[in-house]
Amino acid sequence: MTKAEKHKLLEYLLSFTTENKQELFSSKMLERTRHVTVVLEDIYQPQNASAVLRTADCFGIQDVHIIENTNLYEVNPRVVHGASKWINLHKYNEVHDNTTDCYQKLKAKGYKIVATSPHANSISLHDLPLDQPIAIVFGTEKLGLSSTALELADEHMFIPMYGFTESLNISVCAAICLEHIAHRLRQTQVDWQLSEDEKLDLSLEWAKNVLKDPTGLEKRYWSDNHAN
Repeated sequence: MTKAEKHKLLEYLLSFTTENKQELFSSKMLERTRHVTVVLEDIYQPQNASAVLRTADCFGIQDVHIIENTNLYEVNPRVVHGASKWINLHKYNEVHDNTTDCYQKLKAKGYKIVATSPHANSISLHDLPLDQPIAIVFGTEKLGLSSTALELADEHMFIPMYGFTESLNISVCAAICLEHIAHRLRQTQVDWQLSEDEKLDLSLEWAKNVLKDPTGLEKRYWSDNHAN
């Protein structure tokens, strides 16, 4: 589909949505980013992973990557509160070592892999460089990240804490990290927003997600278009 065709299809689909929804799409699109992405490795409590999806949407993070080496993840609708409509979820579960597979694909796209860890030779969240795209990797509360996830990461990061307890619930950890990074990112000169092509593709996804019968409407559009 050409860019012109996408624009025409989007205009058609949006004609079936409210003006308020269209304005909301436009405003929220300006806050979305792929400069930062989230990776979850083997999260065994679905409510925690779903809470991270909700947090990612809240802070404009467009993509969440789920590594399923042992534990499979299913969205918990009671926790995610519809956030899965607005973000892109990528799962890695087709090979023996899905952590390496995920890392390789993210690095190929230019991401620096940042593993969260309180023990390794880590950099503080407050000092994490944001000049290049980063993928923040979170593990389980009980075991943390796997040795592979830690060894293959480009950087290790910790959240400064001042109490006796060394770890946070993963959803809390993600919320702290993403709020801080999202705020800092907007204070920089980094080009963190989506490209025009990405905005167009995402607008089509969002429009389809709010329509009752997007497939039927799209078929009708192409049928009418070809008939003319």
